[in-house]
Amino acid sequence: MSKPLEFIKVLDLTRVLAGPFCTMILSDLGAEIIKVEIPGSGDDARAFGPFINNRSLYFLSINRAKKSVSLNLKTDQGKEMLKELVKHCDILVENYRPGTMEKLGLGYEILKEINPRLIYTASTGFGHTGPDSSKPAYDILAQARGGIMSITGWEDMAPTRVGMSLGDITASLFTAIGINAALYHREQTGLGQKIDVSMLDSQVAILENALVRFQADGVSPKPLGNRHPTIAPFQAYKGSDAYFVIAVGNDSLWKNFCLALENPELFDDLSFSTNRLRTENIGPLNSILEPAFAAKTAAEWLKIMEKAGIPCAPINDVEAVMNDPQVLFRNMIVEVEDCQAGSIKIAGNPIKMSSVPESPMREKVPEIGEHNAEIYGSLLGLGEAELAELTAKGVI
Repeated sequence: MSKPLEFIKVLDLTRVLAGPFCTMILSDLGAEIIKVEIPGSGDDARAFGPFINNRSLYFLSINRAKKSVSLNLKTDQGKEMLKELVKHCDILVENYRPGTMEKLGLGYEILKEINPRLIYTASTGFGHTGPDSSKPAYDILAQARGGIMSITGWEDMAPTRVGMSLGDITASLFTAIGINAALYHREQTGLGQKIDVSMLDSQVAILENALVRFQADGVSPKPLGNRHPTIAPFQAYKGSDAYFVIAVGNDSLWKNFCLALENPELFDDLSFSTNRLRTENIGPLNSILEPAFAAKTAAEWLKIMEKAGIPCAPINDVEAVMNDPQVLFRNMIVEVEDCQAGSIKIAGNPIKMSSVPESPMREKVPEIGEHNAEIYGSLLGLGEAELAELTAKGVI
């Protein structure tokens, strides 16, 4: 059985994170990714740490299993070669600032005439429309402007960035979703289309209940530390040695939780009889729970809560995540064998499908232009002498 996207060719003009993470997802689903890089320097992320033996593990972790061609889009010949590649590809993904592709003469309106079936995908900071579309953007800008930082962290402390690049990653996920929807649409209509996904839009889309909480309360939500705004108890608590989390998501669980605490009187307290009351009275409730949890270790409480059927979990650091039995069983830690860095463990594919066989290994990261002969030879019919001439001219 072939993978879902096995016969799909993606022309990947992206760099750093939001675009490359999206094409990594497509690669895991079977697509052939042709990564177009600047001759000599390549993707900016090749220079981002951490490094092992001068290999960027940042770049390796999201660009493994792709094919790299070098191409200078500032040359006329380079532009023409890209247009020829477009004829053979199903999807083009780019994350340039809006207007850049148009200035190069490679915007959607031109490329769709070359290949009407092309799915042209733009992933940007603020989108291709609107008064701020041309502004530069980084992950932290999207998190800040999109409201995420205003509800992350602790009250009366500085606004907090989420500890990974949520702005980039969220945009990449929405972009991958849009691409797969466009592929289905193309099956029905025979036509491609343009997809426009912005980091800011994506942050607004995942604000979840913050938007409606503002409308209900008339006050912008504030940071709540690690607790949930509308469910309680639903947060981290500290045992005698470490923190752990519990999630009492409904009133039935509340009764079992009180029994697990060996405090049936707590269940009879009318101040905490419903989830709404527990949320409103979280301060008094925590004044009871915190000293109770401090009496045993986190591991002891997790064992007690699991036995009672209460959703709970340890707070793993990254090392613990990489050794978590469930994570390992699901093949979420895989390896890449790299000629410079050696054996590197990276995240696996979280999309489990019967047509996508699991493997503990991933193909290596490409060198800049490593696949020039293969791609330019098979798709454009260029021979060794022609490639050598293009290299000498600085086109590839």
